Amino acid sequence: MITARITVDPRGRIGAIDRRLFGGFVEHLGRHVYDGIYEPGHPTADADGFRQDVVELVRELGVTTIRYPGGNFVSGFRWEDSVGPRAARPRRLDLAWHSTETNEVGLHEFAGWLDKVGSELMLAVNLGTRGVAEALDLLEYTNIPGGTTTSERRRANGRDEPFAVRMWCLGNEMDGPWQLGHRSADDYGKLATQTARAMRQLDPGLQLVVCGSSSRDMPTFGAWERTVLAHSYDDVDYISCHAYYAEKDGDRGSFLASGVDMDLFIEEVVRAADEVGAARGTGKRIDISFDEWNIWYVDRYHDEDEATGIGNWPIAPRILEDNYSVLDAVVFGSLMISLLTHADRVTSASLAQLVNVIAPIMTEPGGPAWRQTTFFPFATTARLARGEAIRLQLDVPSYPTARYGDVRLVDAVATRDAEAGRSALFLVNRSLTDAVTVTVDVAGLGAGSVLAADTLADTDLDARNTLEEPQRVGLAPNASVALAEGVLTIELPPVSWTAVELAD
Repeated sequence: MITARITVDPRGRIGAIDRRLFGGFVEHLGRHVYDGIYEPGHPTADADGFRQDVVELVRELGVTTIRYPGGNFVSGFRWEDSVGPRAARPRRLDLAWHSTETNEVGLHEFAGWLDKVGSELMLAVNLGTRGVAEALDLLEYTNIPGGTTTSERRRANGRDEPFAVRMWCLGNEMDGPWQLGHRSADDYGKLATQTARAMRQLDPGLQLVVCGSSSRDMPTFGAWERTVLAHSYDDVDYISCHAYYAEKDGDRGSFLASGVDMDLFIEEVVRAADEVGAARGTGKRIDISFDEWNIWYVDRYHDEDEATGIGNWPIAPRILEDNYSVLDAVVFGSLMISLLTHADRVTSASLAQLVNVIAPIMTEPGGPAWRQTTFFPFATTARLARGEAIRLQLDVPSYPTARYGDVRLVDAVATRDAEAGRSALFLVNRSLTDAVTVTVDVAGLGAGSVLAADTLADTDLDARNTLEEPQRVGLAPNASVALAEGVLTIELPPVSWTAVELAD
């Protein structure tokens, strides 16, 4: 039996956990909106056409802020198409995903859906094919109470009170050659700064996110961040990170260590941002909005019969509908540990995406909705991780990986909500073959009892939840947990993610 020792030191405070760390992302892509959150003919649809079974699952998932409407989609999006009478809204070609956008669900409808699920709106503006003027028009439409042509148009469209959107993304993945309007770091930095300054003239209280790198593997990574922030540092609050992970070439050891890459990504972006800030001699700090992250088997999309050709633009095609395994969910849970471990600088994050498209929730038209394996670590962490994140002292063995070298077999983080008298531990065992018995000194947390200990694991790492078997995988109580005299012991099965809830 492999053993590991962990010590909780409350003096190892990482930082307060911003609730926006548990955000989501909805893009007009595939069946995410149409046949996903919106299906007027579905038996559970409400008067607005939204599936109530999906609303309930999104509420259970616990997403706090939702980034919208893209993603790659936003770089060709004309926001004006999505407001006003539905019958008058134009149908447009979406070049990002080679499909047709009907605009049946637009800004007002989506904001109404957010009210149903209890989440806050985070808007992205199009800096791919549009610019400063269009961003200002959208801001005026959403945030000005009235008295101008644009704000009165919102009121005429049925929304008397402003949407009051506080957080805005200045474009999307502008470092990527695939992006409509792709620019160099210098050109994008100038445009983002111009847009940010103009938007703040209209509404000084905004929180603005400038585009960072689309992944740590981008050839411009690092240089992109430094150049963009050299222009925009004084005018923005966040720089974005995007990262997707997948098992490649059967290398499960490296896949299980994906959190190492996320850790390095965050730390390198923080270093770049702080270098720019130091050079400017400012006390201002730029935080990270990790506003796209997930497991995504992107290569599978390119192997599918995707729509092509000038005359073939389907509505809501079935694309990017990854079916997640137990292995995927364990890696997913480890990525959440990485986000919490950097809660001092990552104060906003968006799981990409929510329904059908690389999503924790799946639906069938006219049929059921169900939880994918990745649903469980997100929902549990969002529910339990409150207050402050606490850094742990980890005395654990390591294992070799082809991509990241030697990596800890066990990774973990703690959270502490002093006001509620509750704490939580989140642990992952990356061993493909062995259980690990972990001893955790939790005396520093003042924990007196274990309220729950749940583990996601399975002898079949490829087990999945499907339409035919929607409850094949889930959390199970971990009966091995014990707490005595401030010391908690628990056995972590091979390839597993575990959450332990503690009370004072």
